[in-house]
Amino acid sequence: MGEVAEMFDVNASLIRYWGTQFPTLKPHRNKKGNRLFTPADVEQLKRIYHYVKERGMTLEGAKKALRADRGNKSGESVNVELLDHLYNLRSMLIEVRDSLGEEHEAVRKAVVAPVAQEPDSEPKKPVYMEQTLFDF
Repeated sequence: MGEVAEMFDVNASLIRYWGTQFPTLKPHRNKKGNRLFTPADVEQLKRIYHYVKERGMTLEGAKKALRADRGNKSGESVNVELLDHLYNLRSMLIEVRDSLGEEHEAVRKAVVAPVAQEPDSEPKKPVYMEQTLFDF
């Protein structure tokens, strides 16, 4: 339970609550009563997390979307894989940006700095504009 909650960066109580609200999410339990999540359960949690936390849907809206997903099995796994790939790519880009640190800021300032202006001319627009994944 703790590993799954950490994977989604949420409290374990939220995962337990989702288990009560979404009938398709039923992890097995061991003899001690601990929840054991299968890869299918984790995929289901990914979809629930995406609808509730990332898209801001209510639980009822997420339930409807999950039912609609079941009707469209062929595109469902492709969408989840694509979403995973995009999150991994975003994480790598953030790591690269953070590793550049002050060098990145110095380069950005040098490139964005306006070119020498002629008197009586309008200011020139920056040559470079930093884009993020959120801009796409």
